[in-house]
Amino acid sequence: MSESLFRKKNISSILSESGDGPKNADFGLKRVLSARDLTFFGIAAILGAGSFSSLGYAVFNGGPGVILLFVITGIACGFTALCYSEFASRIPIAGSAYTYAYASFGELMAWIIGWALIMEYSIGNIYVAYSWSDYFTSLMAKLGMKIPEYFSTSYMEAKDAVMAGSNNAEAIAAWNTAPLVGSLRIIVDIPALLINFLITWLVYRGIKESRNFSNLMVILKLGIVLLIIIVGGYLIFANDLTANWLPENNEGIKSFMPNGFGGVMLAVSSVFFAYIGFDAVSVLAEESKNPQKDLPKGMILSLVICTTIYILLSLVLTGVANYRSFEGVGDPLAFIFEKQNLDIAWMQIIVAVTAVVAMTSVLLVFQMGQPRVWLSMSRDGLLPSAFQKLHPKFKTPSFATIVTGLVVGLPIIFTDKTFVLDFTSIATLFAFVLVCGGVLLIPRKEKIPGRFHLPYINGQIIYPVIIIAAIIIAQYLSPVYFKDMFNYDFSGNADYTSGSQSFMDLATPKISLVIFWLITILLCIIGFVKKFSLIPLMGVTTCLYLLTGMTKENWAWFIGWLVIGIIFYLSYGYKKSKLAPQNSEETIK
Repeated sequence: MSESLFRKKNISSILSESGDGPKNADFGLKRVLSARDLTFFGIAAILGAGSFSSLGYAVFNGGPGVILLFVITGIACGFTALCYSEFASRIPIAGSAYTYAYASFGELMAWIIGWALIMEYSIGNIYVAYSWSDYFTSLMAKLGMKIPEYFSTSYMEAKDAVMAGSNNAEAIAAWNTAPLVGSLRIIVDIPALLINFLITWLVYRGIKESRNFSNLMVILKLGIVLLIIIVGGYLIFANDLTANWLPENNEGIKSFMPNGFGGVMLAVSSVFFAYIGFDAVSVLAEESKNPQKDLPKGMILSLVICTTIYILLSLVLTGVANYRSFEGVGDPLAFIFEKQNLDIAWMQIIVAVTAVVAMTSVLLVFQMGQPRVWLSMSRDGLLPSAFQKLHPKFKTPSFATIVTGLVVGLPIIFTDKTFVLDFTSIATLFAFVLVCGGVLLIPRKEKIPGRFHLPYINGQIIYPVIIIAAIIIAQYLSPVYFKDMFNYDFSGNADYTSGSQSFMDLATPKISLVIFWLITILLCIIGFVKKFSLIPLMGVTTCLYLLTGMTKENWAWFIGWLVIGIIFYLSYGYKKSKLAPQNSEETIK
């Protein structure tokens, strides 16, 4: 059984079963997307909830130094984008990381990736729907149309605010003013549910309609974001606010990283959430006119553009106001123009409108991604055949799109933003690690004109040199860096409970760092022997490093989710797979 769990699909067989196969002229999706469309879809996915919502949490934790985390994350995503592009040039069909894992790691890992992608696309969209609702509600209030708090707040957010004695006035008001049915308070985020329904309907209608709508929104939000950067940047210097870039820490020392690099790394979930959309472009491979050429271009261009914008936005935010003032701020771009900061009322309106547009485009791209992953899994027999059903007129995965709408919509009723944010980022990073690792396992191909080709750089010597240099630099910058990774007080006498962090909250990143360095040393040895390519090696390494910033709660939920997925696979997918001996004559490699 162990061998059959890792049965692989040949790339040729994957292509023959998709719409690219000669026997499947009516089976595939419509190829209507150009390189420009793919770039715009990438920007639509990346530049949204990350900039208009989670950026505030990142700035509060990392201070101005959070731009370093954007650089690190951008580099990690850059390596990952190149690996995605290599796979996309070989396997230009829907499925993204799931399909790539099937060709490199085998069926079990492919299933795990597909299961993890549910967390990225569907569960990630829950957070975006909440954020969309926040900005939409704020915009309506500014226009004189106030939505009651109990119809614009999630039940769990209101309940947690009351239980914790929070200062969140809206959540408290939702709980205190909600209508009662018996003893049950009726609190539900109606705008979040409504936008989910509308986006599901649009995605159901077709890729061309979604493309045109997305492109229009991207042009609008890019223009407004650039306006925010220009106006905010000018006023920082005009009002002599540059001292905010060197705020005082708790010891009264001015520092670009007031909470140290550890504080910067605390923002990993918030920062990385800003990037999780770029790989959604790869899901659209089967709807691209020339995926081998255009898809890599779209992924890389959108990544470079958005990383530059995020760095500039972070500098503007931390220049306008002290980083501490962003605690609990869910609308940071509007916040800097409020009365206590720059006091520009018309910019607040513009930001609110743009945020609604920006996050609508994110919802659109994510809602397109999930059904196409399910479509690929269904083609392989790992999900029921209904998931690969295409609408006869619109040529969209109709059943899978409706299920995605339900998977996003129902949890909106009983979850909250904080839980969803952390849950999504760890799953995406895990998928990125496996995509980069997968490139190391597939044979190198000859360069074909007109197709993307991942440059081969022999990492046999260069990679170990980079790791050794990183170890030396880490030790130089912090002489106790490696010592602290193993320095735990298990006696219970040490005070690990300052603030809200327990011993395990502090220990988990250290344990993760130990595992990270052990894996990198192992990669040095294997890479030296196998002469692995440097780019995917660096992709694996940088994404693994970002995973070290996740807390024990992140890991607990993620592992629990994977266990549920494996149980489902063993009870259904393993037997129904087209590679199962009873279902296929294909040779199991």
